[in-house]
Amino acid sequence: MPSRRQFMTAAALSPAVTAVIPANASSPSAWPTGPGRPTTPQQPDRELRRVLGEIDQRRIEATVRKLVSFGTRHTLSSQTDPVRGIGAARDWIFRELGSYPGKLSVSLQSFVQPPTPPRVPVATTITNVLATLRGSKDPSRIYVVSGHYDSRASDPNDAVSDAPGADDDASGVAAVMEIARVLATREVDATIIFAAVAGEEQGLFGAAHLASTLTGVQGMFTNDIVGADPASVGVVRLFAEGVPTSETPEQAAIRRSVGGENDSPSRQLARFVSDLAGTGLTVEVIYRRDRYLRGGDHIPFLEKGFPAARFTEPHEDYAHQHQNVRVENGVQYGDLPEFCDFGYVQRVARVNAAVMWSLATAPGTPRNVRIRTNRLTNETDLVWDVDPAAAGYEVVWRPTEAADWTHRIPLGPVGAHTVNLSKDNVFFGVRAIGVNGRRSPVAFPVPAP
Repeated sequence: MPSRRQFMTAAALSPAVTAVIPANASSPSAWPTGPGRPTTPQQPDRELRRVLGEIDQRRIEATVRKLVSFGTRHTLSSQTDPVRGIGAARDWIFRELGSYPGKLSVSLQSFVQPPTPPRVPVATTITNVLATLRGSKDPSRIYVVSGHYDSRASDPNDAVSDAPGADDDASGVAAVMEIARVLATREVDATIIFAAVAGEEQGLFGAAHLASTLTGVQGMFTNDIVGADPASVGVVRLFAEGVPTSETPEQAAIRRSVGGENDSPSRQLARFVSDLAGTGLTVEVIYRRDRYLRGGDHIPFLEKGFPAARFTEPHEDYAHQHQNVRVENGVQYGDLPEFCDFGYVQRVARVNAAVMWSLATAPGTPRNVRIRTNRLTNETDLVWDVDPAAAGYEVVWRPTEAADWTHRIPLGPVGAHTVNLSKDNVFFGVRAIGVNGRRSPVAFPVPAP
């Protein structure tokens, strides 16, 4: 029987998709058994296929090369030189986003970062460039997609040497800008913020400031180092934490009691991404917040309690990352555009476009999802708040050792359901379904009397 990954790859290449029969349902004697249909990937509709077809590799490459042309984009570099430094890059990004036809509202979000040794030795103005596509039906529900436009050389405080930053992170900024261009003319239910943030290399300062200004964020993705796939494996990594960074002692006590180490809001967001078929790239979810001893712009959002995750290429080349441009022992060092695979960046951008479009045109993640614990029974009582925008819901469940949801129980626009399956034996979740058939991320329930 093919693996889920093999199925997802096949689904991206074939218009005809058959149902996935989970491993635990392949035998009549499989345990646990229970009601519901096998889960299947969420297929792209006609409009999403148009969106993906409009993501332009040539424009992505041109954006990366333009950002490289500013020499350095170090956070401490010149903010007034018209051709070199972070100020010139900031102004170009602002003008470029503002030139896209459609409904984007483009703004500069500036703040003064106090001295924060060692990487911010003096008070420094940091500016995020934001393009907002306001939702027409539920504008207070927000999704954020970002890349960071600052760069660095070998010395993190060297604001003078060339720091091309092609892969880290002009690639992510180019992907975000291209998604913004393609979605700018379209109507979405929820609000999308396309962000080019600064100060990442000095301490995630731009993203931290952005996160501190927002409420209602139901999903955030940073694209950081998404420019190369040297092994040509056709994979993008998605780092998603398990135990929430913002977890309180009370929440930790509940988690220890009922499980859920693999069911944080960020893990549900990652499952939503891997559930999307038709993007042409395999999303490999990595079960940790970020790489060893490193971090990205999703972390400040996690600290605020927002679901967030990080897209990154599968095999980083450290000769082309955080390095002065030089040739040493016959090896070219430096984050130069010739080491980027722009077709790969295009495919990463398509994954992001599919995610943002699918999230912003579906109902929001169900709220206040609870498992009733006021009666001892081998049935499971689930309740949640009804969203008027939802045409219906699905209760999903999986064996406790399974990585992803295996079964779904379709329901109408109700706020409760009793499942003939013990909550002690499986994990449950609830997701909303829109009138267009699009699904929300799953909400993991908490016990309630």
